[in-house]
Amino acid sequence: MQGVATVFIANIYGVELGLSGYLTVILMSVLASVGTAGVPGVGLIMLSMVFVQVGLPIEGIGLILGVDRLLDMIRTSVNVTGDAVVTCVVAKSENEIDREVFYTPNIGEVKELEISKDVKV
Repeated sequence: MQGVATVFIANIYGVELGLSGYLTVILMSVLASVGTAGVPGVGLIMLSMVFVQVGLPIEGIGLILGVDRLLDMIRTSVNVTGDAVVTCVVAKSENEIDREVFYTPNIGEVKELEISKDVKV
């Protein structure tokens, strides 16, 4: 997202990034994605850092704000889904997955809760 947004804003402002600019965008985007994966909404802050490094005006973030919240939610759902799939694949390859629990849709359902009269509160 950061690379595409940076190139988009550079084109709008008529700034030529060049090879060193593209390499800087790639390096900063990779470093930002590693360090901020679990923090929601931090993409714009990292994008401002990328803008500063390549010499773009920070005001360009205003053009990205309109769609960033929607894109952030989509990125989060893709991230969580990917983590869940990889977890299942690794568990299956290690023979650590219990197929009965995995394929039973109501395995954790509580039917009736019994409260004993002997329990003191």
